Amino acid sequence: MNKVVVLGGGYGGQMVVQELLKQMPDGSRIVLVDRMPYQGLKTEYYALAAGTVSDLEIRVNFPVHPQLQMVYGNVTEIDLENKIVRVSRQEPVSYDSLVIALGCTDNYHGIPGAAEHACSIQSLSATRRTFQQINDIRPYGQLTIVGGGLSGVEVAAELRESRADINIRILDRGNSVMSAFPGKLQEFVASWFRQHDVEMCSHIGITSLENGVIHHGGSPILTDVTVWTAGIQPVELVQRMELPKDPQGRLIVNEYHELPSHPHVYVIGDCSSQPFSPSAQLAGAQGKQVAEVISARWEGKEPRLGPIKLKGVLGSLGKKAGFGLMGATPLLGRIPRMLKSGVLWKSKRHFG
Repeated sequence: MNKVVVLGGGYGGQMVVQELLKQMPDGSRIVLVDRMPYQGLKTEYYALAAGTVSDLEIRVNFPVHPQLQMVYGNVTEIDLENKIVRVSRQEPVSYDSLVIALGCTDNYHGIPGAAEHACSIQSLSATRRTFQQINDIRPYGQLTIVGGGLSGVEVAAELRESRADINIRILDRGNSVMSAFPGKLQEFVASWFRQHDVEMCSHIGITSLENGVIHHGGSPILTDVTVWTAGIQPVELVQRMELPKDPQGRLIVNEYHELPSHPHVYVIGDCSSQPFSPSAQLAGAQGKQVAEVISARWEGKEPRLGPIKLKGVLGSLGKKAGFGLMGATPLLGRIPRMLKSGVLWKSKRHFG
């Protein structure tokens, strides 16, 4: 029997399932393992944290199909030698092919107190808790966002529209928000923040966190709530796996997104070493290719994959402005925001 087990129902795992269900041979089946009975659209977690969308708006139900079985729980162990996955409160799940699409968690870079005293937007449940803490900030209180990349910028901008009363600041190690992007885009975002009273603090090297205080060398920075958007790493389960990894701790795969030492074990998304920055778009593209590989092998054919081509990056500054990068061309203003809304609509329609 061709039994495919997919760990994680995010953008990559969901894509594998959707594509394979279009061409399932008789006698084959898919087992999708996830903690929740639906996919959370992670690119929109910033809006849930800010309170500008409801939980329901960023959930997509998993498909229903006679050859698809759902298993709910946390993956606790992957036994590659015996081809078994152990899931909390469930019987062990065996597989013929395995897709590891478990996503990422925050990278606190070894900073003491960061995990204990900062909020996260890396999972749906963590984002719900973050929303509650932000919602409880007193009028004219202080929110601090650590990390001036895409996620931090979107949280800050969305929250400015949601809570005009509170003080918002962004701390970043670089010399500007969006420092990995072209100067024109950096300046556009910084200008929007200046116009909307979002404080930007650059060259901040955080040494530790405690309740209500961020330590920057000898200078304490007082805060009511801290949101951490300063980097990601593969989930703890993947961190424990004793297999070749890149400097970011992501598993090294071959041209089929497969572990070289374990045929028919595929790794996609934030756990997979790739020449691109992690993104939902990349995870989806990998998921599509893995489905092509599995389908070809079902038919006894040699898989043929082309290079992954990403379309660019889009970000929002509230509901009316945004930014993007298509190749080397920055997009600024209302059009990229409309494009991002279109991408969200398309994602919900495709997966739903």
